Amino acid sequence: MDTKSDNADSKSDKSKESLNDAWAIRPCHLYKEEYDDCTSFKARFHQYFIFGKDTDCSQWLTDYRNCERYQQSNGNDVAAGKAVIKSEEERRKIRLRAHFANDTWQKRKEPPLDWAAPLPDWMEKRNENTYLEVKQKELSGQAAPQGEERSLCTIM
Repeated sequence: MDTKSDNADSKSDKSKESLNDAWAIRPCHLYKEEYDDCTSFKARFHQYFIFGKDTDCSQWLTDYRNCERYQQSNGNDVAAGKAVIKSEEERRKIRLRAHFANDTWQKRKEPPLDWAAPLPDWMEKRNENTYLEVKQKELSGQAAPQGEERSLCTIM
């Protein structure tokens, strides 16, 4: 009798388990659209032109099916949700691989101390009386807003 209550407790614990990264799951129709786009004639032509072969689009379909299972179970199918989240994390790692491998630029923790310093005089002079400067002065309250002059040209 104890084993039945233990099984019931473990089932209720699994159903109560939620996903911390559920926000990472896209709306399910987007996975289907990505799969359809990946397998379209235009995409296949592009893949062949760029990579010399077709790319594997099956992960989009797997994600779509897992997303549907997760959504239809109202979040109770945690395994399907975790599979989609893991796939999204892998996709993000692949997308950012070049960024993290970049050793040309030194990454900063904070902006430079003089990031908001005034522009040099030559640049101030160049930007004098430009449309952007006038609008900036209007936004900062240094100048009164000017009405936009509208002119309509009619050819008869």
